[in-house]
Amino acid sequence: MSSLKLGVEVVGAHDLLAKDGQGSFCPFVELEFDGQRCRTTTKEKDLSPVWNESFYFNVSDPNKLSSLPLEAFVYNHNKANNAKTCLGKVRLTAPSFVNYSDAVVLHYPLEKRSILSRAKGELGLKVFVTDDPTIKPSNPLPAMDPDVVPKSIPKEKNGKRHTFFLLPNAKQPQQQQQKVTPAPPQQQMNYGVHEMKSGPQASKAVNMFPGSSSQPFDYALKETSPFLGGGRIVGGRVIRGDRPTSTYDLVEQMRFLFIRVVKARDLPSKDATGSLDPYVEVKVGNYKGITKHYEKKQNPEWNQVFAFSRETVQSSVLEVVVKDKALVKDDSVGFVRIDLHEVPTRVPPDSPLAPEWYRLEDKKGEKKKGELMLAVWYGTQADEAFPDAWHSDAIAPGDSTSVSPTYIRSKVYHSPRLWYVRVNVIEAQDLVPADKSRFPDAYVKVQIGNQILKTKPVQTRNMNPIWNEEFMFVAAEPFEDHLTFTVEDHAGPNKDETIGRTVIALNSIDRRADDRFVRTRWYNLEKSLSDAMDSDRAKKDKFHSRLHVCVCLDGGYHVLDESTQYSSDLRPTAKQLWKSSIGVLELGILNADGLQPMKTRDGKGASDTYCVAKYGHKWVRTRTIVNSLNPKYNEQYTWEVYDTATVLTVGVFDNSQIGGSDNTRDNKIGKVRIRISTLETGRVYTHCYPLLVLHPSGVKKLGELHLAIRFSSTSMVNMMSQYSRPLLPKMHYKRPLSVIQQDILRHQAVNIVAARLGRAEPPLRREVVEYMSDANAHLWSMRRSKANFLRLTSVFSGLFSAGKWFGEVCTWKNPITTVLGFGTIVIDQGTLLI
Repeated sequence: MSSLKLGVEVVGAHDLLAKDGQGSFCPFVELEFDGQRCRTTTKEKDLSPVWNESFYFNVSDPNKLSSLPLEAFVYNHNKANNAKTCLGKVRLTAPSFVNYSDAVVLHYPLEKRSILSRAKGELGLKVFVTDDPTIKPSNPLPAMDPDVVPKSIPKEKNGKRHTFFLLPNAKQPQQQQQKVTPAPPQQQMNYGVHEMKSGPQASKAVNMFPGSSSQPFDYALKETSPFLGGGRIVGGRVIRGDRPTSTYDLVEQMRFLFIRVVKARDLPSKDATGSLDPYVEVKVGNYKGITKHYEKKQNPEWNQVFAFSRETVQSSVLEVVVKDKALVKDDSVGFVRIDLHEVPTRVPPDSPLAPEWYRLEDKKGEKKKGELMLAVWYGTQADEAFPDAWHSDAIAPGDSTSVSPTYIRSKVYHSPRLWYVRVNVIEAQDLVPADKSRFPDAYVKVQIGNQILKTKPVQTRNMNPIWNEEFMFVAAEPFEDHLTFTVEDHAGPNKDETIGRTVIALNSIDRRADDRFVRTRWYNLEKSLSDAMDSDRAKKDKFHSRLHVCVCLDGGYHVLDESTQYSSDLRPTAKQLWKSSIGVLELGILNADGLQPMKTRDGKGASDTYCVAKYGHKWVRTRTIVNSLNPKYNEQYTWEVYDTATVLTVGVFDNSQIGGSDNTRDNKIGKVRIRISTLETGRVYTHCYPLLVLHPSGVKKLGELHLAIRFSSTSMVNMMSQYSRPLLPKMHYKRPLSVIQQDILRHQAVNIVAARLGRAEPPLRREVVEYMSDANAHLWSMRRSKANFLRLTSVFSGLFSAGKWFGEVCTWKNPITTVLGFGTIVIDQGTLLI
């Protein structure tokens, strides 16, 4: 029999047609090839199911492979009558059968099975041919009636379900291949950080399974050997290539055609009024970019840069057209043609290319009035013009108005410097309530921005209440909000009257880096104009009630703005307490593979993705790659490292500003966490990480993210000394905060960071910041509660077993054991009496 096999990976389906009348159904896929048939598992109530299951079919005669079709049918399982309904099919022939190295995931539209049937949605398949003799074919299904679903899926002799995972390429080296193994018994999923291990173990696949389902998933961490800017990475070491190294040595060098449109002069007028509303259109093949237009200006200045990926450029001529903006049809003023074979290549650190003046021409090639200043060169993503340039891979071919360039550019953000504000409300003096016939039931409301805390109501006989309560707030530099104290009287149910208030600027508050004494102050309470009879009376009233408080900015703490177990920075707020850095962390965001569609465009699934990386106070955002399920980013970033007990977080998101309204949220695709303490110094780690998202139906894999990471130590002595120090700054142990208080303060800190980064351009949206910071980690979860209960049960299982055994002895469930037990007790008592 031939060793040639056809491999089919059923990835998932999208936007399927519901059949049960409730907007959802239970889909599964059947594959038929060369008289063999295999079936995936059934997904419960899921219109966009994800399977990620692989199957292998024997090819009986390789010479007939070109005439053998592969058919994939999507069925709905109706549990009521144990029947199945066809929702569509996909039929593939020989041109779709390629080698494993050339195979990619493609989403095929579902076709009707018959004229009267209906079909909707897409099915994601990866089809390839392999001759690896170690790969065994999948167990085919037995012959069955096409309209009946079997009650159970065939099992092996040992009773376990046989499931196939994504298998390696037969042409890959043996140490990089992953073995196909049946699923073990239920195993608890590890939600922790991926540890980076050196040696052969780094390439071992890590399989994780949800404890609530018997269906296994292939969530594997895979080591790769890409060719990056510094050379090929093999075993974490760089093998130098022929090309010279660059500062971007952790990413694949991408070639771009850069066009800088600087300005124009002496442009001719195009309408009867003698005015001109000029803009420039840059065209390379099917791609075009447009500058902003000016009204009534014949000497405009744009200074905009356009970057066209050299891989997608299918033209040998660059065309730059100056046009006049009009209501009906834009008129052409003139254009410049440049042969791309004559464009120079710029290699940093060369100085930027000097722009030149070009005479405008008409369609006949004759020189016209007006000149355009341009600079055209070939470069890479290391070019300083790259971050702010308009990118061709961030826009669909032939479309130049789909989205503003603001929302697609790569940017670097810095979190604001956060402080803890400690407030001690001591007492008040000479309060004057509105109703002077009664003693006030007074309390103090303390507010910073949206943070509001209150003391307990206190009623005294001398108008001088004493509270002596302490509160903690979070504030960010520069301080935009003020600290406000409001003394109120609880006059009755749902009736609070303001006695007075005072406002303190946070810039005027004392700062401390330890627990030294901070002097207290008295502040006069002012009545608001709404509480006074009129403004004149408020000015004449010179008598003031006073409030005694102690306020300071505590800089000895680290303000937690992310989950404690995944913190990327543990330094205190006060900079004088910072230690020197111990190393440099470099991250290369290479590409993503096999992403699931997040939206529908032109009747097909699409994703417009970007990556966000966070470490310390520095956030980075890659450019958005439009309409690609396998985007290539190839962007490199660097951070200083102050503590090895920190975590780097990288997330992938779908940009809702493209093809969506301004009010929609960016969809989260998944995130990856890497502990710095698991990285060897000087080693380059290149791995593909699974992107996992938790859904009500379980954990789903939405793709893979390819990263390159390197940690370089600048001082081995400082790095080793970190292991002898406590994790958090000293003040966390001298005056610790309660767990509840830390959760409340962390929630406030995340809100402040999200508000500040949301005001940047382009904004880093709130849902992105909250997802990267695990803002909702403190909320109650049924899954977390169940996991904690199972952990406690496993810890005390020995005590439970001993108690159960003792109960069985007392109830004579096993008479022999009971007699032996009582006999032992009698013998022991007799021994004691003797």
